[in-house]
Amino acid sequence: MALGDEHRIADWFILHFTENPGMAFGLEFGGLWGKMALSIFRIITVGFIFYWLRNLVKRKAKPVATTAVALIFAGAFGNIIDSAFYGLIFDSGTIRDTEVNAWLRYAGISEANFEGYAGFLQGCVVDMLYFPLYKGYLPEWLPIWGGDYFVFFRPVFNLADTSISVGVGLLILFQKAVFGEDKKRGKYSE
Repeated sequence: MALGDEHRIADWFILHFTENPGMAFGLEFGGLWGKMALSIFRIITVGFIFYWLRNLVKRKAKPVATTAVALIFAGAFGNIIDSAFYGLIFDSGTIRDTEVNAWLRYAGISEANFEGYAGFLQGCVVDMLYFPLYKGYLPEWLPIWGGDYFVFFRPVFNLADTSISVGVGLLILFQKAVFGEDKKRGKYSE
């Protein structure tokens, strides 16, 4: 698929190919240095999540706790792998132009030539899942956004993002089951 290509599965489900040089929802900071800082932060965070997961398994924690943390770990690790190697494998991709201080898109279809277009940890993360569940104009009476065209859910994301979101959602929904025992004993899960 070329950048921006779409395959409509249903009215509310579209495979949309995009490259995300930043973090969730395409947010970014600091250009290439920001991307490197974000990558290092992700690696350190995944190390802590792995440590937490390992301790949950050793303690035979409740399955919901182990599952939630495993989902968060898998998603975060998947995004690191994508960022680390995507730029090394393909011949073209979204790159940072320091002269104009912006990310530049490319035309055509990238090919896997293993020569790369970016260095280690400088590649983009591929996002492809798009669920525009509602499209339309907001009611005029609504403050600030009244009458504006609105799409819910606009962000394009990937399976790794989904894994992280489901894991965090499980921790929130089952926080008493996950953290309750340790709180009673006077400590939190490691």
